[in-house]
Amino acid sequence: MRVLLTGGSGLVGSLLVPQLRQRADIALLSLARKPRDAGETAVDFEALAADPADVIAGLAQHPIDIGISCLGTTIAKAGSQAAMRRIDHDYVLATAQAARAQGAGHFILMSSVGAGGGGFYLQVKGEVERSIEALGFQRFDILRPSLLLGPRAERRLAEQLGQIVAPLLNPLLLGSLEKYRAIPADTVAAAIMRLIGTTAPGKHVHEYRDLLSLAASGPGNA
Repeated sequence: MRVLLTGGSGLVGSLLVPQLRQRADIALLSLARKPRDAGETAVDFEALAADPADVIAGLAQHPIDIGISCLGTTIAKAGSQAAMRRIDHDYVLATAQAARAQGAGHFILMSSVGAGGGGFYLQVKGEVERSIEALGFQRFDILRPSLLLGPRAERRLAEQLGQIVAPLLNPLLLGSLEKYRAIPADTVAAAIMRLIGTTAPGKHVHEYRDLLSLAASGPGNA
C-alpha cells in the first residue's frame, strides 16, 4: 500500500511515521515543509494548496492508495485566525486533494472532538471535514480525539498543566462527556495504523471509546 502523509512532525505524526516505515507492505511518502531526515520529502504547502494535482504528480512516483493528514495547529501557534485556517483547512484539504488526484480511495483525517461546534477552531475543523467528504473518497475516517497526552517539542505552561490535570479528570467524564477524555497520542497513532487497509466504505467518525477499541484491535478490524 502506498501512503501519503502530512503532519509527520506533530505529536501523533511523529509516533506514526516509524510504525509506517516498519511495515513491509507500506511505501510511505511523507511530505514536510522542512524534512527532518532523508525519509521525508520537501514540499511547498502554498504550492500544494494552489495546485494539489500538479505538485503531487511531481513528487509521487506511483499512485497513492491511502492519504493521511495529521496536520494541525492552534491560533496561538499560528499567530492569527487566518494563519491557523490556512494550515488546518487549506493545507489539510490540499493533502486530501493530492491523494485523490493520485487515485487514493481512502483518507484518514485527524480532526478534533467537538468539530463543527462553537468557536473558530472547531468551526474550521468541521469545515475541513465537510470539504474532504465532498471529494468522494470510497472510505473516509475522521478521528476526533480530545487533549492529546504525550511529550511535546514545545513546552507551554498551560499544556503542561493540562497533561497533569486531564488524566485526573477523565474518570469524571461519563456518558456523553466521555468523548472529551484526554487520550495518549500513541493510542491515536495505533488507531490510525489499525485503519490502514480497512475496506468498509463510507464515512466513519471515531471518538474516545472507538479510538481505544481500534488501538486494541488487530489490523483491518475497523
